[in-house]
Amino acid sequence: MKANVGTIDRVIRIASGIALIGATLAGFIGVWGWLGIIPLATGIFRFCPAYLPFGLSSCSTE
Repeated sequence: MKANVGTIDRVIRIASGIALIGATLAGFIGVWGWLGIIPLATGIFRFCPAYLPFGLSSCSTE
């Protein structure tokens, strides 16, 4: 798996994933908040399978 999630994208994904999971655990939102696992995982592993069919990458080019 080649990394296709850049630094800013990664921070946003991890923060939103943690926020969704935290809101679910605190009881502010329903069980759909567990979907926060998806952006959290893609941020941690720096790989987003949804980017592949479109050839997208938010990594900087060097």
